Amino acid sequence: MEFNDVIKRRRMVRAFTAEPLAPGTADRLLRAANRAPSAGFSQGYSFLLLEGQEQTAPMWQLLYEQTASEGTTQDDSPEQVDALSPAPLVIVPLASKDVYLDRYARPGKGWTDRDEARWPIPYWYVDTGFTALLILLAVVDEGLGAVFFGPPDIADFRARFGVPDEWTPIGVIAVGHPDPAADPVAPARASDRKPLAELVHRGRW
Repeated sequence: MEFNDVIKRRRMVRAFTAEPLAPGTADRLLRAANRAPSAGFSQGYSFLLLEGQEQTAPMWQLLYEQTASEGTTQDDSPEQVDALSPAPLVIVPLASKDVYLDRYARPGKGWTDRDEARWPIPYWYVDTGFTALLILLAVVDEGLGAVFFGPPDIADFRARFGVPDEWTPIGVIAVGHPDPAADPVAPARASDRKPLAELVHRGRW
């Protein structure tokens, strides 16, 4: 598939079938993610990989519990979790601030004080976001669908999946074969996208 077609076809899919994925799909997506740029080549990202219903079920259960305790919206409801839960693959990108602070305290960088104030932009989240976008694009290239959504309660997530405190999930990516008939959210139309004339400030604001 041409890269321009991948970009045009990328969209958030909010309902999946339980059809299994081709062998090696997860590894191909993660290899794409690992091509992301990172500040100082720190690579302060990691991934929790959940494959198959046995591994993904605790994630959906956590989301059910969260929606029941916090109230719901169209994008955050038991019905939405029902539509997502058949997805056979879930990838959680995680970021580590400490990796960046340690990297820039080494010779050649010289910020030995590890002062977080030197980072007005938290690039550990930016760089991990790059990995998530590469996964979403690679999903399209595989002929599949995906959705990125905010993580569940972080403390509960860490406890349920044994994730160390150093690592913070930036979101969750569900991957599978789309089920358009069950998707509770109508896809955005290309005509709904803001025009560049409204977004771009040339020369100065």
